[in-house]
Amino acid sequence: MASYLLRRLVLTLPVLAGIVVITFLLTRLSGDPTDLMLPPNATDEAREAFRSVNGLDRPLWEQFVVFAGRALMGDFGASLRFQQPAMGLVVERLPATIELAFATMALALVVGIPAGVVSAYHRGSATDTSIRTVMLLGQAVPSFFLGVLGIIVFAVWLRWLPTGGRGSLAQLVLPATTLAFNLVALIARVTRSCMLDVLKQDYVRTARAKGVWEARVVWLHALRNAFIPVLTVIGLQFGLLLGGVVVTETIFSWPGVGRLAIQAIYARDFPVVQAVVFVFAVAFVLVNLVVDLLYAALDPRISYK
Repeated sequence: MASYLLRRLVLTLPVLAGIVVITFLLTRLSGDPTDLMLPPNATDEAREAFRSVNGLDRPLWEQFVVFAGRALMGDFGASLRFQQPAMGLVVERLPATIELAFATMALALVVGIPAGVVSAYHRGSATDTSIRTVMLLGQAVPSFFLGVLGIIVFAVWLRWLPTGGRGSLAQLVLPATTLAFNLVALIARVTRSCMLDVLKQDYVRTARAKGVWEARVVWLHALRNAFIPVLTVIGLQFGLLLGGVVVTETIFSWPGVGRLAIQAIYARDFPVVQAVVFVFAVAFVLVNLVVDLLYAALDPRISYK
């Protein structure tokens, strides 16, 4: 196991390095941030001074060498907009994104997995049709529409929930529900498909023939063996959630990394964009590593050496 972990961590290094290089080049292609950071009436001397202070007047290759050297030490430079360490700004916003991601995933698992199991168990029934209809609706409706609709109905008309912000449980409900709606549909659909295959297996019929309680057969034996593909989807989606859901965080003024990213992109704040992308990449890699390790816990036939 230790050797496997070491190999996986070593293999992530070129991936992260490639992401850093691509991000650096793409941010520079977006244009000169001087025009956005300084007022329109700024003098040419002020513009040149801004470029000089932030190293924007240097050749591209020299900018990259300086950036890469600092990035190896975890320093992505200072934000052009806030004049604070870029990584510090990302770390400051990270707890909000993690809170939203965990709340969303918890809600999606609590609803999505049972819905998929029930739909598969009652295949062809009215219950199955109803659940599949909701699944289809959940995957078809975009999250930004659900977010705006939720604000109009529950915050403006009914006044049950706040329109945005962070700090209370009530402020978490709308953004988490908005994100979870699409995720519930995806998890339920994958769970249903996997359960349909597993419920036909011989060991399920054998367990039933031995008189094992039906609920135990379905929720323990069948679900455990059907859960590996579901776990893959959960891991990928959780990585995306940790990466920050830009649209939802923006709609609900949620002070997370995703909202910080969109603000930095609009302002061409290169250091912040680079720090955000790097944190996203690390989070995604680590989540996928954890998912791979969970495979062995669910299926004894899987081992890592």
